[in-house]
Amino acid sequence: MTSMTLDSSQGHEPGAGKPQLESPKSLLAMVAFAAVLTIGLGYMVFSLYQDISSAGMPTTTWLPFILLGIALLTALGFEFVNGFHDTANAVATVIYTNAMPANFAVVWSGFFNFLGVMVSTGAVAFGIISLLPVELILNVGSGAGFAMVFALLIAAILWNLGTWALGLPASSSHTLIGSIIGVGLANQLFGANNGTSGVDWSKAVEIGYSLLLSPLVGFIAAALLFLTIKVLIKNPELYSEPKGNKPPPLWIRGLLVATCTGVSFAHGSNDGQKGMGLIMLILIGCAPTAYALNRAISPADLNNFRQTAIAASAVIDAKAGGHQILGDPRPIVTRYVAERQINESTFPALAALTREIVKTIETYGSPAKFPAAAVGNARNDMYLASEALRFIFVADKKEEKIFTPDDLKVMQSFKSSLDNATKFIPFWVKVVVALALGLGTMVGWKRIVVTVGEKIGKTHLTYAQGASAELVAAATIFAADNYGLPVSTTHILSSGVAGTMAANKSGLQMSTVRNLLMAWVLTLPCAILISGTLFVVLRAVF
Repeated sequence: MTSMTLDSSQGHEPGAGKPQLESPKSLLAMVAFAAVLTIGLGYMVFSLYQDISSAGMPTTTWLPFILLGIALLTALGFEFVNGFHDTANAVATVIYTNAMPANFAVVWSGFFNFLGVMVSTGAVAFGIISLLPVELILNVGSGAGFAMVFALLIAAILWNLGTWALGLPASSSHTLIGSIIGVGLANQLFGANNGTSGVDWSKAVEIGYSLLLSPLVGFIAAALLFLTIKVLIKNPELYSEPKGNKPPPLWIRGLLVATCTGVSFAHGSNDGQKGMGLIMLILIGCAPTAYALNRAISPADLNNFRQTAIAASAVIDAKAGGHQILGDPRPIVTRYVAERQINESTFPALAALTREIVKTIETYGSPAKFPAAAVGNARNDMYLASEALRFIFVADKKEEKIFTPDDLKVMQSFKSSLDNATKFIPFWVKVVVALALGLGTMVGWKRIVVTVGEKIGKTHLTYAQGASAELVAAATIFAADNYGLPVSTTHILSSGVAGTMAANKSGLQMSTVRNLLMAWVLTLPCAILISGTLFVVLRAVF
């Protein structure tokens, strides 16, 4: 890794203005930072206490709460590191074009990261969780479940800190995906004799495509946008370097600030969800009575859930052809989710599981009224049925012969109801993740900013280059967020800057490009190795 360290002596031609990155430490700023951090942690503890108390969760030992606290702090630590590791890319262009002073830029970016997390949909969060082995998700409160959560979080933090120390804009998304795959592979090897599942490779390939293609999109789209701007806008100021520390003209400055804001907001809306998904796994494992099911589901949604479950049960019964499963249907459905091979027992087992879900709803009504002993099982039944339907829909799309169009609508409504009950994010989780990501943006950003601002191209970043790279990054991240796909702000932005440099014939610093490519290539295998090793070690501990 030592050879990957970026030489700080490399940079732009003499005379190119460099921004002021250093500033005196402000006692007021440090006090405000500490106050926000303390308030955020206090709000988290208060919300946990309220939720657990209102759910009537039985307390027999302090161990689950100790593990809960450690796991939550680790997950928030990942988001904090993600903040100063990834979001530096959003502010590099405005800092190196003098559109914003450095300290103001990182606070501005942190605030819009916060807002991005708060308005996010949660689709990316549960897309990430779907990569994990199904039996670990169903038993996240077990020793193997805790080993999974800690292994992937610690591995992601270690690799992020390592690449940050070297000033390398490596991808936190790429790192987390690698950590999840490492846990899945280790779990498969660990349980080779009992048929446990490993990685959901279909989902991994889907996410892998998004991570692989997004840098190419960033490079090509930013280059094309830059060339288009050159054709349409002839103002020479737009294509010039900053003059000393002088800010750009007002209209250019507004454009650069707007693009920085868009990237920061988009980064929060996409990357913040990864931490939210992992925190929900932790909460379900440590406090299932309070968090396994959506206790805030409305009466209207509950009534719709009951109706769609009954309708879906009729459809699946018809597909089962009158066959019945003797005994517990869950192992059969779990095996289908792991192997994704439909056989003669798949639909009878899913029909029996659906009847169990309907019976639970009819017996207890709202999830808020479920007794503590029934919550975990009900959640697992609903989650398992939802995952089974997800893969059946994929098969239906390929073969187009499993369901009729009307039956497919019924089953999709049923799956939506299942997801509404099991895949939810409490408001306070959004708040604390948003704070962790936003506060992380304001710490340790200089290393990555210098790399993006000085060491990708051979000439100083111009206003048009900065705006082009940022616009493409924001648009790509928003599009990925809409489809529930995690992408890398780091890859898109840094490749976008490189694309504009190539389009402008400014030249690229090949040593930096080589190091960035090395980090991109090594991230996945290293994260897999670290998390897999940690999982095996922690599996022996828990």
